[in-house]
Order: sequence, then structure tokens, then C-alpha cells
Amino acid sequence: MKVDLHIHTSYSDGAFSPEKIVDTALDAELGAIAITDHDNVLSYKIAQEYAKDKSLEILPGVEINTIYKGYEVHILGYFMDLNNNDFQKLIKNQQQARVKQTKEIITLLNKRAGIKITLDSITKQVAQGGSIGRPHIAKAITNAGGTSSVIEAYNKYINDDSNVYVQRKTVTPFDAVEVIYDAGGIPVFAHPYDVDIADSLIKEMMNFGLRGLEAYHRKHSPAIIEYFSTLAEKYGLIITGGSDFHAPNPNNGNIVMGKNFVPEWIYDELIKEKRRMELAR
Repeated sequence: MKVDLHIHTSYSDGAFSPEKIVDTALDAELGAIAITDHDNVLSYKIAQEYAKDKSLEILPGVEINTIYKGYEVHILGYFMDLNNNDFQKLIKNQQQARVKQTKEIITLLNKRAGIKITLDSITKQVAQGGSIGRPHIAKAITNAGGTSSVIEAYNKYINDDSNVYVQRKTVTPFDAVEVIYDAGGIPVFAHPYDVDIADSLIKEMMNFGLRGLEAYHRKHSPAIIEYFSTLAEKYGLIITGGSDFHAPNPNNGNIVMGKNFVPEWIYDELIKEKRRMELAR
């Protein structure tokens, strides 16, 4: 069975609605997917309802954006109780932090760069209640004529070195791992190759409940997959993987849902881990 355990929808920075994600997954002959929107789980029930009579399993998932020592560390979560109070509080705080950051950037863009955009011009880019972020701000800048392209907006304004950019006040990866774990979920370190201090961070996060590494990812070469797979085996962690699909992009390796080879046993191990955790509780 083909699986893809890292997919985004229009409820964060993906281009497709949950329904279109389901249809695309079926076209790709996938048997199971996890929708892992940033700091948001609204798409899960929509996709699940739409797929109920179709041959596709939808796994509950999320990707929590955290910051630690200047690094963006993303934590994937699978199978957590979406109604858990602490998990709901985490999501709410993350959403509030996104809005606060965006409002501060809007103010600085106007004051220091003479670029006038509104919060509405950003929030309307996502489904209602969805997670706003850098891609939406960059697009709003471009639409307002502040730059000639989204890439230019990133290079000039939406980066840590810009005098109009404000870093989001987010939770630590340890917080995210612990909340997901305590909510009955499986916390996984997403695309660890992006984080220079991944090796030491893995060991620290294990103390808070980290249970997996995303070894299979479109940014990971075969050598990197082997490295993190070996590391996962060393620490007794499961291995996960997915396309990290946001939208078809011919200019960036033609990112296609399900294109990344994720072995079938990845899904099996995830299910086994879920059962192990349920028994341990």
C-alpha cells in the first residue's frame, strides 16, 4: 500500500482543499494519507467525511511549528486525541501567535517600507480558521505591488535579517512533543536534516516523548534517509515519511503527492507504535 504521511491543505499553506487532497491521493493510488497542516487540524474531519465511501484511509495529523535556539523545528503528530484540552490549548496559542506576528509585520511594512497590506488580505488566502504564515504575507506584499514576485518578497522582507520581520513567539519543540504525546499521539521530528543540531535535539526531545523521525522526505537524499533511519534504529524510534506536499510545483522538483517513495512498512510501524502506546497507557 502506498502512503504519504506529510500533506498540507488550504487550511495552512497548501493550495488544495481537503476534498481535492483526497481526490489527488486517490488519483495517485495512495491507500493512506495524513494531513499535517501547520498548527491546525480543521481539515481532518472534512477530509475524513469526504473519503468515507472511498478506498483511502485518513490519519489524524498535525505539524507544530516551534523555535529553539534560532532554529525552526517542526514536530509532526499522529493519532493524538484532537479534543484533548492541552492539545486544543496548544493549537489556540499557536494560532494567536501567528496573528500577533502578522499584525506586527504589517505595521512595520507600512512604517519602514511604505507597503500597505491588511490582515484581511492575508487571512483570505487560507480556508476559514486556517493558519496564516510567511507564504501568505509574501503573497500579500506582492499583490499590493510591494515586490514583483513572492520570491523577492521573501528575500527583502520575510526573513530573519529584514528590519520588518518579527519572529513568532511560539512554543519549544519540547512543549510540542510533550503535549502531542500526552494527548495519546505519536510525536515525530519532521525533516530533521533542516536542523543543524538535530542529533543532540533528538536525544533531548526523547525525554519529553519523541517517538519518531521523518527519514523519508523530498529534501532527503538516499544517504540522508539512511543516516536518519540508522539513528532512529539506534534510539528505538520509528521512521516516518511523506512528500510534504503543498502544491504541484514544476520549478521545484515537480512535487507530487505520493511521489516520494515511502515503504509500506512505514505505515505498519506507525500503526504498531499507536497500539504499543495504547497498551502502555
